[in-house]
Amino acid sequence: MLRVAVIGSGPSGVYAAQALVQQQAVPEVSVHVLDRLPCPYGLVRYGVAPDHEKIKSLQNTLRTVLEHPRVSFLGNVQVGPPPLVPERLLGLYHAVVYCVGAATDRRLGVPGEELPGSFSATEFVSWYSAHPDATVDSFALGAGSAVVIGVGNVAVDVARILARGAEELRPTDVPHAALGALSESQVSDIHMVGRRGPSQAKFTTKELRELGALTGADVLVRPEELALDPAYADPSGLPGINRRNVEVLRDWARRAPAGRPRRIHLRFFLKPVALLGEGAVRAVRFERTAPDGRGGVAGTGVFEDIEAPLVLRSVGYRGVPLPGLPFDEERGTVPNAAGRVLRGGVPSPGEYVAGWIKRGPTGVIGTNRPCAKETVASLLADADALAARPVAPDPLRALREAGVEPVEWTGWLRIEAAEEALGEALGRTKVKIPDWTGLLGAARGQE
Repeated sequence: MLRVAVIGSGPSGVYAAQALVQQQAVPEVSVHVLDRLPCPYGLVRYGVAPDHEKIKSLQNTLRTVLEHPRVSFLGNVQVGPPPLVPERLLGLYHAVVYCVGAATDRRLGVPGEELPGSFSATEFVSWYSAHPDATVDSFALGAGSAVVIGVGNVAVDVARILARGAEELRPTDVPHAALGALSESQVSDIHMVGRRGPSQAKFTTKELRELGALTGADVLVRPEELALDPAYADPSGLPGINRRNVEVLRDWARRAPAGRPRRIHLRFFLKPVALLGEGAVRAVRFERTAPDGRGGVAGTGVFEDIEAPLVLRSVGYRGVPLPGLPFDEERGTVPNAAGRVLRGGVPSPGEYVAGWIKRGPTGVIGTNRPCAKETVASLLADADALAARPVAPDPLRALREAGVEPVEWTGWLRIEAAEEALGEALGRTKVKIPDWTGLLGAARGQE
């Protein structure tokens, strides 16, 4: 039997496991899906906004794969540091597929970025998603305004959560402490700002339209900023998503505000150059930009300050090195050829990558499926040589002997039951357990 370890239980990891057990070329394949967290599903659980119930329902599809008889979920397994360095894993499995994502945020690189009140969007998402690694437990929600820097889907999620009423979030699995803080929020003006124009924004039209569907918030767009975009007058030559985005924004720019209690200001052609304040953020200074004729923008020397004690930076993600694996610092990925890990430019037998750590933080959740299939095709092409390698007869036993205490699928089912019980006790539906102690205690059946 070909024994494969998949590192990461998010979409790319589960899609890799699915491709391995559904293919017919190598009928005897056993897959262990290892995750650092005691819970499966990766960013579907901890990155998708709680009010995106349709997207979060993808967990049901991923669950079907993880319950396959030849797939085993092993949570609470830290890969990278000793004892589970990559070399050790190759002694336990014929092949290892690393699907570890892009775990850190890109930096703005401007003065004041580290001031209190300035956070990465990931920190805010981790807070409202109950990620057990969340390091921030409060945000400046008592003042009237917030600035979200970035115009991608994560920025839209963050702006939407800030603008939603707490009662709309109560039926979701948002943690109770975050729900309480959002219910007392005084933020009434959310400024979502991009350095380029509307035709170059990274959000999808579906996400964008959701802002306009909020019952308690007006969406405000400045026609003069849209008009700076060369494609504004005639967006017909743009790719479909970009064209539809411009059309939605043009429609909003023509509307009069309805006087709702919150306002989302969509701003374009403004580049952050500094976060201002002494001891804490009080404003963001932006420089007006203009198209440079080459697809980018250039500063104009005109500046604007937007007052806000809360700044959420959403300018992209970046992969981080995993000890023992090669890493391309410039691209933030593991060097690879069709998913085969390259060491010194040569494929490393038994080592593969899929997902963002393979290609960079691009695409949507569905993009991970063909990416994973390509990697699995490379692995299967190498299967005869891989199967000839001697490995441990019982990898799970070897993990335990190395001091690892995996949370198996039954442990995850206990976590699910505990979260349902927590929700019932709070008069809500399922509510996430937000900390390591609570998760591991639930997994082991502790009260």
